Amino acid sequence: MKKSNLWSLRLGFSGKESDKIEKLGLEKFLKHSYDSKFDTQLPAFLNDDPKTLLELKELRESIKTADSEFKKKALKKEIYSAVELKKWWISKMRNDEFPLRENMVCFWHNHFVSTTQKVKVNYWIYQHNMILREHAFGNFKELTKQIVRSNAMVKYLDNVDNKKGKYNENLSRELLELFTIGIGNYSENDIKEGARALAGLNYGDDGAVYRKNIEDNSDKTYFGKTGNWKVDDLVDIIFEQKNIPYLITRKILKWFIYDNPSEELVWYYGDYFRKVKFEIEPLLTKIFTEEYKKETSGTKIKDPLVYILQLLDELHVDDLDDGMVMFFLKQQGMDLYNQVNVKGWDGGNSWLTSQIYLQRNNTSDLLCSGRSITRKVLNTVTSDTDKPKTELEKIDVKIDFDPNGNNKTIITELSNRLLFKVNDSMQKDMENLLKYDFDPKEEHANFAVIRLFDYITKLPEYQLI
Repeated sequence: MKKSNLWSLRLGFSGKESDKIEKLGLEKFLKHSYDSKFDTQLPAFLNDDPKTLLELKELRESIKTADSEFKKKALKKEIYSAVELKKWWISKMRNDEFPLRENMVCFWHNHFVSTTQKVKVNYWIYQHNMILREHAFGNFKELTKQIVRSNAMVKYLDNVDNKKGKYNENLSRELLELFTIGIGNYSENDIKEGARALAGLNYGDDGAVYRKNIEDNSDKTYFGKTGNWKVDDLVDIIFEQKNIPYLITRKILKWFIYDNPSEELVWYYGDYFRKVKFEIEPLLTKIFTEEYKKETSGTKIKDPLVYILQLLDELHVDDLDDGMVMFFLKQQGMDLYNQVNVKGWDGGNSWLTSQIYLQRNNTSDLLCSGRSITRKVLNTVTSDTDKPKTELEKIDVKIDFDPNGNNKTIITELSNRLLFKVNDSMQKDMENLLKYDFDPKEEHANFAVIRLFDYITKLPEYQLI
């Protein structure tokens, strides 16, 4: 696989940035990515959703006393906004010129998990997502403060139930275990004292605020330091600890490059992260530029996002509804805003179970044959012998190849773009599909190359980047 294609898949979600990486060089490409603008305007589908605590209270009160028809309508609107929120984000991933920011938002989304299922206020989930976007390349400590003070996180980790004299430790525990320093680097007493410091941190109009009647204003001892600590103080103290950088550098390496990064790399980049005072942009630049120079292809299983968006990009399927991408991701276990638990998606081998592999193959078959994905089809096509139980909309698919080449040069062209390695058996199979007398200028040449592409997508090697 060409390096520019490999890193286009790793830094974005498809190969469409590979030409930019080659033309600009990786460092300039990264700079363009960091400087990319993003829309801060509220999406139209959220215009009528409650945004203040008063609006939320009024809606909930009206639902309590309303008839069944109004309740159904309110529930339908909530579900509609949740679906549109996913489609809105998928559209950004598909269409942004430099999608590294959205890839980084997705990384943080899986680090600071907060789900629509639990939060149930779509505007809060949107705010959470926008905090991740704004700070995607910023400072990890500041991002942590912003997220812990978000209404979505306070709701998701039950801090609304954390009150003086009746403590809930969920947010305090996950702040240490999953968000910052990791298991083995704190004590149970730190969790208890942290919960006291977070007591009373509750919903507010523009993010979480302390409620005076339920906060704890006595001294707490946290990592050996005593004072009347509040949420920002906790984060400051955590970021003074020796082992703070390594949990996040391990996760960044896993997200972008290696399913199993070496401890040596985790510590090497972690030490640098502390040196640059937890600024994410210089850390990413160092990781990407140094790992780019190495032969690292084939060290990571594609997640469902990369799989489906690469497929759509290669086949030039630009008009597939974002909702179909959303349903595919859900089937593959990568339901946006709805991870199974606070630990997020595991990644690695969990992205390649036999069922997931089968769904990927079926989806490739559908698209390569010029049939559109539908929700019904995704639910009904479950094995090689199953047939879709609905009439499918036809779509135009085409694939890029050199019209002046021959069978071997075109096989090499696709292999360089799509596979990290090709053995003799695979080469023979591909030459049987695209035979020596193949004419790239013939009327149906595109279909022959698409059949070759469909074969390639079924290979285990295609699942790796």
